[in-house]
Amino acid sequence: METGSPAETGVAGDEPVWRGLPPGLLRMRRLLLVVWAGVLALLAGVLPGLLAGPAWAACALLPAALAAWGWRLLGRNWGSWRYAERADDLLISRGVLWREETVVPYGRMQLVEVTSGPVERYFGLASVQLHTAAAATDAAIPGLDPAEAERLRDRLTELGGARSAGL
Repeated sequence: METGSPAETGVAGDEPVWRGLPPGLLRMRRLLLVVWAGVLALLAGVLPGLLAGPAWAACALLPAALAAWGWRLLGRNWGSWRYAERADDLLISRGVLWREETVVPYGRMQLVEVTSGPVERYFGLASVQLHTAAAATDAAIPGLDPAEAERLRDRLTELGGARSAGL
């Protein structure tokens, strides 16, 4: 069984090699933010402006301000996501204010799914969903390149089968 070099697999002894999420996920989320903020700005500004007077059109500034704030938050959230493959488990770390690190032992994995919705497919992204016996330890890695998501799924499935069989 050949799994590749430590640089290919992300495993380097006991030290985890952290990988971040690709920038395509940030672009997708920011585009969705702009689209929804634009729709809200139209609804909040144009309709009241036409119905109640031009002064009410200033309500369109609120969704624009929220979109600017959300733009920054999305960048910080995207930068906080990372994952690492170790010899016996997968680490997933995320969070800006409340840091959350999930450790999923390979032997406890029951199912590894790769999913990609229509918007994710348009941006060339896929998500890896890990299912274990304990619902509290189910974990996901969003916005990966589809080839990386499939490689990760195959590797985790292979290691999970070997660890659960006691090899």
